Amino acid sequence: MFEIIVAGGWLMLPIVACSIVALAICANRLLVLRPQLITPSGLLAEVWELTRSGHMTAERMGAIRAGSPLGRIIVSGLNNSRHGREIMKESIQEEASHVVHDLERFLNPLGTIAAITPLLGLLGTVIGMIKVFMEIMIQGTGNASILAGGISEALITTAAGLSVAIPALVMHRYFQRRIDSLVLTMEQESIKLVEAIHGDREVDIH
Repeated sequence: MFEIIVAGGWLMLPIVACSIVALAICANRLLVLRPQLITPSGLLAEVWELTRSGHMTAERMGAIRAGSPLGRIIVSGLNNSRHGREIMKESIQEEASHVVHDLERFLNPLGTIAAITPLLGLLGTVIGMIKVFMEIMIQGTGNASILAGGISEALITTAAGLSVAIPALVMHRYFQRRIDSLVLTMEQESIKLVEAIHGDREVDIH
């Protein structure tokens, strides 16, 4: 592996660095973007039961807020529920925008890596082919080993760039879809809370 990196030339360094960063981002997001951590099941039912029974205290609200992103949104809505339906919805939407921003952390760098690593590989290809043609100009086409070295450098950087870009792009799309799904779940739970507090009909919260 080390020989391949060396054979690819100096452009292999940023490509390898991008692969390490992409791997770290993917590991982080896989750990963070777990449904049980973002939208714990039964949280809304627990909050509604405490609110309805009058047992909701500031300490419990603080614990719920610190426990999950969904808890942050729910507590934000509860804090403003006495100001009416529209104010409650606005506070939920404002907090939700901050939550989504936190969930999307590091996705822009991952998308950037997916975009630039093929370009780095292409640059390596161009540099490798320039070397080949320069050697042809100097020595002619008789020295096959020199020509093969330049061509291999070009092919190695291209392959390395694509090897990093393809998984990075796949994971970027995967995380985007997962965030969309989590946001939809939080939106549905928030709507249930608003309807339960300010709605004209009973809402089934479970």
